[in-house]
Amino acid sequence: MKCPFCGKVESEVLESRVVEEGNGIRRRRSCLKCKKRFSTLERVKESTIWVVKSDGRREQFSREKIRKGILRAVEKRSVPLSLVDDIVGRVEKDIARKQLQEVSSHTIGRTVLKYLQKTDKVAWLRFASVYFQFEDLADFEKLIEKMNP
Repeated sequence: MKCPFCGKVESEVLESRVVEEGNGIRRRRSCLKCKKRFSTLERVKESTIWVVKSDGRREQFSREKIRKGILRAVEKRSVPLSLVDDIVGRVEKDIARKQLQEVSSHTIGRTVLKYLQKTDKVAWLRFASVYFQFEDLADFEKLIEKMNP
């Protein structure tokens, strides 16, 4: 593994641990040349999944795009980053389990909402407001009413 500080290829592994519900391994490494430490993440390369947008466009599935959307929803909330990464991993696993080459953005959004609702109601409402394209306060009121019958 190439050192991000000096570029030397040789490093030693100091610690390894399983992450993302067993879907990855985080390794703590030390460069043999400059002695600086860095982390790497190993993950099984999945087959390419295409996301079909509402306007018909297709783009490659991006776990980072899902993560950014969730981070916006949990901003200034007491949701740890490890939980955000856990939700992203669960969403990705749910989609991969369906073994489809294409999945709609609608399906991804619903899956994220499912996990956010269990995590933080305010973050769920924020994400839902973008997902359902709320236009005014009445849209929020309707969704809140559905949440609390």
